[in-house]
Amino acid sequence: MGYGRKITGGKYKKFSKKKKYALPGIPRKVKLRETKSKILRGLGGNKKTVLLCADYANVFDPKTKKSKKSKIKNVLETPSNRFLARQNILVKSAIIETELGKAKITNRPGQEGAINAILLKE
Repeated sequence: MGYGRKITGGKYKKFSKKKKYALPGIPRKVKLRETKSKILRGLGGNKKTVLLCADYANVFDPKTKKSKKSKIKNVLETPSNRFLARQNILVKSAIIETELGKAKITNRPGQEGAINAILLKE
């Protein structure tokens, strides 16, 4: 039988066309460079700020219970994909080296427009 047909020879019909809200978004890889962001229009006219590049993170210190803006020096390791760390790409759960020490990114920078991290125990 032909490709994409039923065992009886009949054609499979698509149940509906692709809707705009069901289409996947563009994957944005946040690089370690001078901060650069972009504002996108979402559904209902909502605005979303996305990061393209970043060099600062909001680092939370669990001991003092305070947050401080700190410069990112390097991406040390990325548990989800080791190749991302080599390219200095910032993603959730990546371990970064900051001026305050090692920190783990706790949010999704490509979706939120800022980098939040928590300081790790040395």
